[in-house]
Amino acid sequence: MIKHFTIPIFIPELACPFQCVFCDQRKISGSIKVPDLKEVDDIIQKHLSTLPTEKAQIEIGFFGGNFTGIPESDQHNFLKIAQKYVDSGRVDSIRLSTRPDYISDSILSLLNEYSVKTIELGAQSMNEGVLIKSGRGHTAQDVIDSSKLIQEAGFNLGLQIMLGLPGDTKEKCLETAEQIVALQPHDIRIYPTLVIKGTELAELFKNGIYEPLSLQTAVLWSKDIYSIFDKAGLNIIRVGLHPSEELTDSKSLLAGPYHPSFRELVLTELWKDRFLERLEFSKSKSIIIYVAASELNYAIGYNSTNKKLLEQKFEAVKIKIDQKLINYSFYADYY
Repeated sequence: MIKHFTIPIFIPELACPFQCVFCDQRKISGSIKVPDLKEVDDIIQKHLSTLPTEKAQIEIGFFGGNFTGIPESDQHNFLKIAQKYVDSGRVDSIRLSTRPDYISDSILSLLNEYSVKTIELGAQSMNEGVLIKSGRGHTAQDVIDSSKLIQEAGFNLGLQIMLGLPGDTKEKCLETAEQIVALQPHDIRIYPTLVIKGTELAELFKNGIYEPLSLQTAVLWSKDIYSIFDKAGLNIIRVGLHPSEELTDSKSLLAGPYHPSFRELVLTELWKDRFLERLEFSKSKSIIIYVAASELNYAIGYNSTNKKLLEQKFEAVKIKIDQKLINYSFYADYY
């Protein structure tokens, strides 16, 4: 099996003109600087020294929200460093993230000079009211138009959505998910909205104007959205923010549905639904459930919650691996 690795490089756009309510641009401007070219090179080399050289697909990812918003000369300089590693055969491709309204034919022409494979857009929502209340500065049509341009230019399209933004509802999130499916992105990220210190959202929260989703609500919304994307065959590469010291130690996190194992919580709920829909419960019977190796932990559930639930409905419960199974298929033996 080929494993995929991304070498992350954070390139903040310090002069970003937009005021997204969830973004702490003031903190970024004050404490995070754009890495110089030597630092970027060092980051790549450090990661490569720890990654396998066989059966691995490695990409360099330029993150920070708006790579195509930095000066064109800087884009060239950063991409040249990444390209050096692609040309040497040590890296397979380049990925970058940007805003939907910072995509044009000329920008794509620049990116096409390098081995950029995936362009990821922060769509966040496809509801105009949510976008306005969140201060995004772009429209849902911008997402549609830029997605089309990216795909027509031969790049893989990645899209990010956020749940629980100001003015959001579950119905609006589900509508966003359906519209995202229509765009047929290559991959997708699902993030619950968190309240970060120093943001406009933090002020709205402190003043009682904004209330973040509870952890359980965020998990349930994400479960339904995950199901929509999964049934459409989309590659869901992340659910929930990556754990960091800033979040786990609450240095930056003020409120919101953060959990270091958020994806596991979501997939636990999905497996619980499958079991409740398909199993025939009998307290006088025992059961052995067979699942794919990749799904064993999720089927058992976070902190064994699914197994414990089933133990209330059967005399005994075992959940085992069947190497022939893939994805979410499973079968059960009753005895």
